[in-house]
Amino acid sequence: MVPEPGVPESDDRRTPRRALFSWCLFDWANSAFPTVITTFVFAAYFTESVAADPVSGTSQWGYAISLSALAVAVMGPVLGAIADHAGPRKPWIMAFSAICVAATAMLWFVRPDTSWVFWALVFVGLANFAFEMGMVFYNAMLPELAERAWMGRVSGWGWGLGYAGGLSCLGLVLVGLVQPEVPWFGLDKEAAEHVRATAFLVAAWFAIFSVPLFLFTPDIRARGLAPAEAVRRGLASLAATLGHVREYADVARFLLARMIYTDGLNTLFAFGGIYAVGTFGFDFAELVVFGIALNVTAGAGAALFAWVDDRIGPKRTVLISIAALTALGGGLLVVEGKSLFWALGLPLGIFVGPAQAASRSYMAHLAPARLRTEMFGLYALSGKATAFVGPAVLAWATAAAGSQRVGMATIVAFFVVGMVLLLPVPDARR
Repeated sequence: MVPEPGVPESDDRRTPRRALFSWCLFDWANSAFPTVITTFVFAAYFTESVAADPVSGTSQWGYAISLSALAVAVMGPVLGAIADHAGPRKPWIMAFSAICVAATAMLWFVRPDTSWVFWALVFVGLANFAFEMGMVFYNAMLPELAERAWMGRVSGWGWGLGYAGGLSCLGLVLVGLVQPEVPWFGLDKEAAEHVRATAFLVAAWFAIFSVPLFLFTPDIRARGLAPAEAVRRGLASLAATLGHVREYADVARFLLARMIYTDGLNTLFAFGGIYAVGTFGFDFAELVVFGIALNVTAGAGAALFAWVDDRIGPKRTVLISIAALTALGGGLLVVEGKSLFWALGLPLGIFVGPAQAASRSYMAHLAPARLRTEMFGLYALSGKATAFVGPAVLAWATAAAGSQRVGMATIVAFFVVGMVLLLPVPDARR
């Protein structure tokens, strides 16, 4: 049985395997959105074919994503606190998933013409907001489903399935829509229908594969509060949490450390391809292949390190992962040639997944049972509130030194600072 908020956890809980798999499968379902829409295919289509030029398109896309992330940072803790008093998480997940699916499907109408720029930015911003908000409530389910001894494995398996799901959907896009001379369903390439159709594919993928979560994964029971009362108590709880932050000092220290090293990870994702092209001379085809390979190693790392998380604890797993990212990232700053870039870049991916998956399980261990969704709202805040800092520092360092290598070195600095801040935080399992 899944415990209610405020009820002490019991280590003799046994959530059915089908329920756990259905929870992990939601990662497989929703990862199609960031992989296809905001990272690889639709983002490139917008900047190259819809916007007036690639430079303005990149800027406009960045503003839309940043504004949606800011909305998540503000609303995540608030709605999370309300949900903790209302009870169930799945209705929230279903609502935000439906918004993401619908907004993503609306991107089909974005033709290769500047008159569709505003439409594209509105719906991609709305979809990204709904995607991130759904993750707040999804992550909060983890400690209520998995025993403490299995929390790292369940989190890691979900993260690994997420990488696999995103890449599987991307593979269908490339094989059926982007690469063929005649795309599926005879779509018109001149009108960019083969690219625009990726929006429908992602929407359908998300909708279909999220169904098992709603059917088979248990949820906590409703607490019988009227909606207005749940809102009142939720806001009061959030205010009390923020007003008594010293009582949650370990959580605050962890979130601060995560904010710093996540800035490094986000900047690595945003500028790694630029670095490969500008410093190592990768062409577009090589970059896509490397990006796919890197996601494969990241997914494998998340799944394999899931056992390590449960054996030595999420804190040590995060520290090992960030230390490895620091060492490998430092190597990438000094090596020459594509072969050495591949040799260090692919192992780097192995530690990206565990750093993210173990951070989620660490938060699940740390968060008080009665405040879990609220705490995962703050967890989302820590990943979004300063997302602009890493790119800004990298851009400043690159311009000041006139070197991409110097700019990329700032990412290593974020990793080191994050590790130092994490060291005093206790092992959450004790």
